Amino acid sequence: MTDPQQSRPVPPPVAPGYPTPPVAPPAYAPQQTGAPVYQAPPGAFGGPAGGYAGAPYAPPAYPARGSGLGRVALLLALLAAVVLTIVGAVLAWQIGQGIGSSTDLTTLENSVSAEDLSIFTPVRDLVLWVEITSWAATALGIWALVQGIVAIAKRRGRGPGIAAVIIAALGPIVYVVVGYIAFVIALGISATQR
Repeated sequence: MTDPQQSRPVPPPVAPGYPTPPVAPPAYAPQQTGAPVYQAPPGAFGGPAGGYAGAPYAPPAYPARGSGLGRVALLLALLAAVVLTIVGAVLAWQIGQGIGSSTDLTTLENSVSAEDLSIFTPVRDLVLWVEITSWAATALGIWALVQGIVAIAKRRGRGPGIAAVIIAALGPIVYVVVGYIAFVIALGISATQR
């Protein structure tokens, strides 16, 4: 903007009968000290380069969407990593008690060192339920992982989507560690009470 109090250059008088010569607009000179400001040479194109009008291309504004996709992914991840881990740990505890109460420590040690899987015979129905629980937790965890990634990419519940991805990635580790600890403790307690 120009200052209205600032004096403007007056064009020179023109002789009658001749066209008025064009007057160059006054160059903008900022009232600051420091580095010189680049000014285009006289006659340079003053508009934006390349035929673009005004501001650079702005990304399209996406309509506001709900965060339901990320929330569902988080719910699935929690179901796989927490609820099914608890179910698997309870089943592992029962398997440990069933094996420990059906045999003595010497026979158990010999069977484990010989990799004899017949020690699971008294609890084969519980082993089947652990396998079903493991596969269900795996399927739900993969579903939560994929849906969490989609929620992050589509910006439909990014926070819950990130949490779902982290929980779904850590879920198998938690499932195995908790189940193993429950199995070993139950096996040790029931084998020593015999």
